[in-house]
Amino acid sequence: MSSVAVFFQHFTNGLTLGGIYALIALGYTMVYGILKFINFAHGDILMVGAYIGMFVFNYLRGSAPLGAWTFAAFMLAMLFSALFCAGLGIVIERVAYKPLRKATRLAPLLSAIGVSFILSNGAAWLWGTQSRKLDYPFDNSPIIIAGVSITPHQILVLAVSLVMMVALSFFVSRSRLGKAMRATSLDQDTAKLMGINVDMVISLTFAIGSALAAVGGMLIALDYKCYPSLGTMTGLKAFVAAVAGGIGNISGAMLGGILLGLLETFGVAVLGIPQGYKDTIAFAILILILLLKPEGLLGKAEKEKV
Repeated sequence: MSSVAVFFQHFTNGLTLGGIYALIALGYTMVYGILKFINFAHGDILMVGAYIGMFVFNYLRGSAPLGAWTFAAFMLAMLFSALFCAGLGIVIERVAYKPLRKATRLAPLLSAIGVSFILSNGAAWLWGTQSRKLDYPFDNSPIIIAGVSITPHQILVLAVSLVMMVALSFFVSRSRLGKAMRATSLDQDTAKLMGINVDMVISLTFAIGSALAAVGGMLIALDYKCYPSLGTMTGLKAFVAAVAGGIGNISGAMLGGILLGLLETFGVAVLGIPQGYKDTIAFAILILILLLKPEGLLGKAEKEKV
C-alpha cells in the first residue's frame, strides 16, 4: 500500500470516529449553551439508546437474512431509539435539573453525576453486565477504493453524521424554534419577556441532544457491543471534543469531534501510541486546550461583569 493510500486509510478511519464524537458532543454543547452546565449523564443516555436500538432491531429483524429488510429494520430501530431517548432526556431534565435551576452551579452538576450512576447501574441490573453484540444489518465486508479499505459501516456513520449535523445546523439557524433556542441561550429573562416558552425550549434542547446521543450510541455499538459502561469513556471523549471546539458552539462541537477522531487515529498510527492507551490523547488535548485556548477553537472568551 502506498503512503498516500495509507494516509487516506487513516483519514477515513479518523473521520468515521470523529463523526460519532461530533454527534455526541452536540448534546453537551447544546445543553451548556442554554443552561451553562455539563450534563454528565449524557454518555449514559447514549448507552441506553444503544440497548433500546439493539432490542428493537432484534425484534423487527427476527430471523430474516441480511438484506433490504434488515437495513430498514435497523433504521427503524435507530428512529425508535432516538425518540425513546428524546423522551428520557425530557424526563431527566424535568425531574433532576429543572428544580435546581436557581441553585448554585454545583447542585445540577452533582445531580447529573447521580443520574449517570442511576442509568449505568440500572442498565446493569436490568440487562446484566455481559456485553451484547449488535449485529450489522448488512454485509460489512470492506470495499477497496484506490487502495483504501472502506466498510459499509463507515459509510453509514459518515452519511448519518453528515445528515444529522446539517439538519441540526439548518434547524437552529432557520427555524422559529431554533431562533428561540438561540435567544434563550443569550438571555433567558429577555427571552421570556419576548414571549418565548423557555421551559419548552430547554426540554426541546435536551430532547434533541439525547436523540443525537442515541443515534451515536447505536453507530458505535456496531463495533464495540452494548454494555452498561459503554457511554462512560465515549461520553467523556465527546465532552473533550465539545470543549476543544468551544463549549456552547454547535459548529465548534462538530469541528472538535472530527478533529479528535482524526488526532486519535493518527496518534495511534503515526506516533505509535499503543491501542490500549489511545484514550490519553483525548485528555492530553483537553489539558492543552484549557492551557492555551480555554474558550476552544471556535468559542468566544466571555467577560464576567463585576
